[in-house]
Amino acid sequence: MFDCLLLLSPVLLFLPLVIPVPPPGNASPAPCRRCCDDLKPQEGPPAPQTGDQKSGLNQIPEVRTFINMTILKGDKGNRGDRGTPGKSGEEGAPGSQGPMGSKGTKGQAGPPGDPCKTQDTAFSVGRRKSLHSVDYYQALVFDTEFVNLHGHFNMFKGKFYCYVPGIYFFNVNIHTWNFKETYLHIMRNDKEQAIVYAQPSERSIMQSQSLMLPLELNDEVWVRLYKRERENAVYSDDVDVYITFNGYLIKPTLE
Repeated sequence: MFDCLLLLSPVLLFLPLVIPVPPPGNASPAPCRRCCDDLKPQEGPPAPQTGDQKSGLNQIPEVRTFINMTILKGDKGNRGDRGTPGKSGEEGAPGSQGPMGSKGTKGQAGPPGDPCKTQDTAFSVGRRKSLHSVDYYQALVFDTEFVNLHGHFNMFKGKFYCYVPGIYFFNVNIHTWNFKETYLHIMRNDKEQAIVYAQPSERSIMQSQSLMLPLELNDEVWVRLYKRERENAVYSDDVDVYITFNGYLIKPTLE
């Protein structure tokens, strides 16, 4: 062991030791001057020294790092997925009514309606027998049916009943009897609307009357014979039809 220490001692003797030695007493170290500074010492009391100067250590300046983010900004990324919809908010109060818009253009015509719902009615009836009036007022009854849509004409009473209100056209044709008066009215309910008249004559003639009437629901239209002092009669036979009564709807009230 002693031999080992002898071998290491020369190495230890030649190691330089640097030990800071403070100046003797309380004397402050001389300030450092440059060669170009004035060598004349500063007059007046020396400037106070800071703690670092008293300790003989130089103060290290503070270093703050500043990063320019605009230089480090990367490329724009892809658009993210759409998020889930949020909850519906509370229903707001209704707004005020807006101004009326301008009138639109006329639309195209619609398809034809259901034939079953078409409003129409018509009749055409005749009489093959002659008739002498026996009462002052007598309804003219018919025995031959040509047309009777929907059965609106009652053959037993000789009356047309209105089931479709609107404007109607009516026509009656009769044949007079020789030497006998012919006096008839086209009636609406119990009110005379038009007359068919022929004075007694040696010759029999055909007489006709036509008119249009506005009818309401359940109105009745019929032909009435009117007897005065003279005999009232109309002529017909089994071979030809001389007496006819016709009517049809022109325009319904509600379309």
